[in-house]
Amino acid sequence: MSGTAERVYDYIRDDIVRGRFLPGAHLRETEIASALGTSRTPVREALLRLQRDGYVDVLYRSGWQVRPFDFKVFENLYDVRIILETSAVKRLCEMETLPQALADLKRIWLVSAAERLDDGSTVSVLDERFHEMLVEATGNTEMASIHHGITERIRIIRRLDFTKLPRIEATYTEHGKILRAVLQRRADQAQMLLKTHIEESKAEVRKITLHMLHTARRPLDDKAAD
Repeated sequence: MSGTAERVYDYIRDDIVRGRFLPGAHLRETEIASALGTSRTPVREALLRLQRDGYVDVLYRSGWQVRPFDFKVFENLYDVRIILETSAVKRLCEMETLPQALADLKRIWLVSAAERLDDGSTVSVLDERFHEMLVEATGNTEMASIHHGITERIRIIRRLDFTKLPRIEATYTEHGKILRAVLQRRADQAQMLLKTHIEESKAEVRKITLHMLHTARRPLDDKAAD
């Protein structure tokens, strides 16, 4: 894949994940090429890769379309997360020496109520890293790579979970309990807490509507600078 096609790929995927291109939206090669100052060839190359990665569909004689939400697929991805992450915390609890990553997570999540952040966008990023760092800390790079791929695929839905203050507060509370259980090497409790935490997030997926996607969209004022 050429460097230009890679840049186009990142541009389109970022806009899909951040909600600028909504599910079902049509994508036109000429418009994307014009916006990025490139030819249609790298745009088509990028779209083909996005199709393989599950972000877009090709429409017969009609160009491209951002893949509509298939909530069953997202729920399945959440189920895979449960398997990977509960396995990860069990491994962490069995380690002779706990990794430094857990100390880093303590500084973010084991804080007083007054120190908690309330910006949904920021907490969303920190939430992703919490779960990724638990898996990465096991040292299993293959597991971490698979988990990261799932994280990218569910990001557009996951971000909506942080448009509501109660969910932000619940995330701090639940992450704190999970982290304490791991630090105290209570593997069964850590796995149970983590499974419940992810299942609650999965339940939010079922409530998502196209209206919520519109209201959760963030302005991309910095896109021109990209």
